[in-house]
Amino acid sequence: MRAALLVTCLADLFRPEVAFAAIRLLENAGCRVEIPPSQTCCGQPAYNNGDRQSALAIARQVIEQLEGYDHVVVPSGSCAGMLHLHYPTLFRGVSNWEERARALAGRTHEFTAFLTEVMGVERVYTSFPHRVTYHDSCSSLREMRVREQPRRLLASVEGLELAEMAERDSCCGFGGTFCVKFPEISQRMVDDKIAAIEATGATHVLAGDLGCLLNIAGRLSRRGSRIQVVHVAEVLAGMAGGEG
Repeated sequence: MRAALLVTCLADLFRPEVAFAAIRLLENAGCRVEIPPSQTCCGQPAYNNGDRQSALAIARQVIEQLEGYDHVVVPSGSCAGMLHLHYPTLFRGVSNWEERARALAGRTHEFTAFLTEVMGVERVYTSFPHRVTYHDSCSSLREMRVREQPRRLLASVEGLELAEMAERDSCCGFGGTFCVKFPEISQRMVDDKIAAIEATGATHVLAGDLGCLLNIAGRLSRRGSRIQVVHVAEVLAGMAGGEG
């Protein structure tokens, strides 16, 4: 099976380890993974800020880059949601492009959902002897319907203890440019999220969206917390801080 990995801007610029972890997991599942060399941003920032023309121009490039693959896999619920849910809306009524956008949408998957639902992966063979908690990002949960898929895979990680936080699916306050436009509200939301994380006694917080993780990590750092922030792909691939 030939799968394209959409690396995402945040992984490319801030945490490339996430992409390498996703590649390892996909290859272990039997995929032939390719990374289209000219891939760029999915266009989500422009789309969310009402810049339709820029979003259309970016989305056309993305569609052209990702055509021809059996599946497109994304280690980010928000970017996956952009392709899967918002591209068809963006191109509605646009001759030729609407059909191409819908075709891409049907082949686009958040990576834990792809592993469990498409490739039939039931377990991973690695260890992570820590108490962790898991943050459900808004986009993963509400746009891509991802909730139990990462938890099923985490249940197979040797030594890992999952402690669910209160209101695990509440927003962390990032929301792309929301945290820039409404910093006071965003800070209150991430402080509430961190209080819920700390109440679990977890040493690590995991998620499938790097935007959320960077937001949470920044606030934890400013508060002097020792809780570590890790993308779920890194744990599942045995690439989280040398564990596994």
